[in-house]
Amino acid sequence: MGDDSRREKENRNGYGSYAAIGDSFTEGVGDPGPDGTYIGWADRLAVLLGERMPEPTFRYANLAVRGRLLDQIVDEQVPRAKELAPDLVSFCAGGNDIIRPGTDPDDVAERFERAVADLTRAVGTVMVTTGFDTRGVPVLRRLRGKVATYTAHVRAIADRYDCPVLDLWSLKSVQDRRAWDPDRLHLSPEGHSRVALRAAQVLGLDVPSDPDEEWPPVPVRGALEVRRDDLQWAREYLAPWIGRRLRGESSGDHVAAKRPHLLPLRGSAEPTGCRGR
Repeated sequence: MGDDSRREKENRNGYGSYAAIGDSFTEGVGDPGPDGTYIGWADRLAVLLGERMPEPTFRYANLAVRGRLLDQIVDEQVPRAKELAPDLVSFCAGGNDIIRPGTDPDDVAERFERAVADLTRAVGTVMVTTGFDTRGVPVLRRLRGKVATYTAHVRAIADRYDCPVLDLWSLKSVQDRRAWDPDRLHLSPEGHSRVALRAAQVLGLDVPSDPDEEWPPVPVRGALEVRRDDLQWAREYLAPWIGRRLRGESSGDHVAAKRPHLLPLRGSAEPTGCRGR
């Protein structure tokens, strides 16, 4: 099917199939379901997409695995996504590379572009995802320049390959600490929900609520309280994360994709808690 006829079909009927590839962000870490399996923004987006299609037409796969670097995603997940050949692929990768010391965002972007070029030849639409603005995140705020450089590359790559962009840098609502898990590296359930709503907007869907809706006011925290929280976070989350890096370990070691096949949402471990907020 040619690009023009494919887009015409998608615009008329919606996306009949969707595969998500990436790391912990796309797997849904920080957004646990009742059975212990992570939900996440991609599962929530799948439900929003599926609501536009007659049941059980819509099919969904999630190939993402926590801790994966870009080259691992390209080697393990991109070929599977091409094999599945869905109407839509969301591709978020490179974040784990960027936060590692000594990595070059220009080099990561070159490898990301080769994967985008490969995917766009095999699937209907590839939606790419930028990085978050890390200015309010302890430790990661020091990497804001690298993240911004990589984000600029991703947007330029999207322009060259006519890809929709899930621009997380501009999503102001996720700069609130309530959008984040206590580990400060992954989104909370509410954060995942807001990203799913923004992704649906990018794809032209009507959404049940505004992803950038203001959060309810909270009491201002004092400097001592903030300092105490930072120290507790460093002990519980930062130190173990650094330890894994030094040992060459990943949180995704021995973890498999949670949804490796394109299956209907109904009757096949449908993502729960995905209908709005």
